[in-house]
Amino acid sequence: MLIPAAPSFAAPALVRSGRPVITHGVQSGDVDAFKGIVWARGDRAARMTVEVSPTPDFSKVRRIIGPMVTPDTDFTGKTQLNGLPAGRDMFYRVTLSDPNDDSLTSEPVVGHFRTAPIQRSDIRFAWSADLAGQGWGIDESRGGYRIFEAIRKLQPDFFICSGDTIYADGVLPAERTLSDGTVWRNLVTEEKSKVAETLAEYRGNFRYNLLDENLRRLNAEVPWINQWDDHEVINNWYPGEVLNDPRYTEQRVDVLAARARQAFHEYLPIESQPAEDGRVYRVRPYGPLLDVFVVDMRSYKDPNTDGRETTADGGVFGIKQLEWLKRELAASRATWKVIAADLPLSLVVTDGPSAFEAVGQGDPGVPLGRELEVADLLSFAKRKKVTGMVWLTADVHYTAAHHYDPSRAKFTDFNPFWEFVSGPLNAAVQVIPNDLDPTFGPEVVYQKLAPSADVAGPAFGYQFFGEIAIDGKTAAMTVRLRDIDGTVLHAIDLPPES
Repeated sequence: MLIPAAPSFAAPALVRSGRPVITHGVQSGDVDAFKGIVWARGDRAARMTVEVSPTPDFSKVRRIIGPMVTPDTDFTGKTQLNGLPAGRDMFYRVTLSDPNDDSLTSEPVVGHFRTAPIQRSDIRFAWSADLAGQGWGIDESRGGYRIFEAIRKLQPDFFICSGDTIYADGVLPAERTLSDGTVWRNLVTEEKSKVAETLAEYRGNFRYNLLDENLRRLNAEVPWINQWDDHEVINNWYPGEVLNDPRYTEQRVDVLAARARQAFHEYLPIESQPAEDGRVYRVRPYGPLLDVFVVDMRSYKDPNTDGRETTADGGVFGIKQLEWLKRELAASRATWKVIAADLPLSLVVTDGPSAFEAVGQGDPGVPLGRELEVADLLSFAKRKKVTGMVWLTADVHYTAAHHYDPSRAKFTDFNPFWEFVSGPLNAAVQVIPNDLDPTFGPEVVYQKLAPSADVAGPAFGYQFFGEIAIDGKTAAMTVRLRDIDGTVLHAIDLPPES
């Protein structure tokens, strides 16, 4: 769905004029059948107003007065649009007005999203993760974050960002010489010239990504479902960790995570959870065929150890979130239950020589460590007859399709299911796949990595995202793994379970 052209603008900057300016485009997110969140940022204190219409010419408009954008939120603001019609294309335009003079308003910026259906309908969405990692930033001469244009062309109903929305611990060099003799030239800002520690620096990491035209264009046309992982704070972090890293003057990860969490919620169109401020895990219903369960495997995880614990002591979900996930899965009547996970289930992700970052730890036997929590969830799903469960993830920097079956597993009290991996959006790509922990019987059906370290990055096209299409008539799910240009690398059709 193409939207009316918004006013063009150069790389966003806080340039004062007589009228407020929307500096970084618009975004929408957490859209369901009847509501959605719209986001914008201004160059000064101003009142946010959103007009919403079912037609692109805005001949019929509803006007919603939003919040004041102030320095307290780095001039960002979010407005929730309620009472929307289900299953419809909705067009919105955002303006900012001077709080002391209503005649001084910004140029409007236009956006679009599609509300979720309440009847069986075709659904298409995409997912990936990891943006501006390992020194790969925005090279405007090469088209910037061009993977977002490939995603936009598919016109998905929504996009899931599976974490690492920023690389707060990743410093961008101005240049890097590549194996083919050419030079990758990063757009560099002050905040991307050191690791993020202060709230201002975390905010600056989010602003950096919004300098990319492809990302702003996708934001204006497609709503997002955002989750976070580790690089929003620092690599492989867990609550209570104390760093021993000379790059940081603040070594307490909990302090850094609180600042990062605030910036995450300020800069992304994520719906606030009234029961728990700053909560990321939530369920997004999308009609009778799909529920998306967004989990947070970072905020509640236990310390990274050798993963050989024989009793559950926290895992990756934590007790409260695990009980929530069980309850919501059991209550779901959707044909497909997609679990958007920020960590893979069986890929062995190490954290130093003797500790593990994700769930699997390579032990071929019965569940241990964080696997105990996953085993509990899978057994519960079987016992409660939860069908249509599909896991989507990223974290590791390649794309893969994994099938889990108890006939191959050491732990057998579960029903077969699929896990699909895809990423990164703009970061280094692995050349060797992670080991696969056999506890839950995974099998690699497909995987794609970079062929060598010399070409393991966006300059050479090795970036990945996934796409899912659900047929409104048959309820069948088609999963496609795609590259930076949108070329299909692998596809599989999954029939609905009865």
